[in-house]
Formats: sequence, structure tokens, C-alpha cells
Amino acid sequence: MPDEPLQSRRMMVSAAKRLLAAGDGARRADPQDDFPRLTLSALEKIRMSRSRERILSNLDDMYREAFERAKSSDDSSQMTTLDFAYRREQLYLEILLDIRDAMERR
Repeated sequence: MPDEPLQSRRMMVSAAKRLLAAGDGARRADPQDDFPRLTLSALEKIRMSRSRERILSNLDDMYREAFERAKSSDDSSQMTTLDFAYRREQLYLEILLDIRDAMERR
């Protein structure tokens, strides 16, 4: 009687191993079921959905709203900080978008 729980655990582990081994082979057979990974081949399959103009427009809207709030409260230091931050973020985004465009052309 004491051996039964141990035996049933072994059977469950054995069944799980078989199931995982069978499932692993099935996954390899169908690449659509593969886990997403940031590999070059995966990135080549993905079409970037947002345009450069839309991304930069979203950035502009976000900073314009914050700038208007700072302007209405007469906070000149916050306006200066936001202006610098906007230009820095715009530069970073343009660099990243250039990289994205170059990857899409490949």
C-alpha cells in the first residue's frame, strides 16, 4: 500500500514527459505555434503598424499638453524642462525609427 502513491507519481511524471516530448515535436512542426522571440527572422515577419508620423504626432501631443499645463500655471522652469525633454525624446525616437525603417528594408 505505501508504494502506491510513489508508483502513481512515477506514472504521472512519465506521462507528463511523454506529453511534453510529443507536444515539443508538434510545436517544431508548425512554426506558427512557436513562442515569440526577438530574432532577426521574427522581426522580419512583423510589419510595424505605426507610421513615423503617427508616433511623432503622439509625442508632440503629449508634450504639448504638458507644456500648456505648465504655461497656464506660469511655471517657466517646467516649460524649459519640457522643451528640452521633448527635443531629446524626439531625437531618440527618430533614431529608433530610422533603425526600424532600415530593418524593414532588409
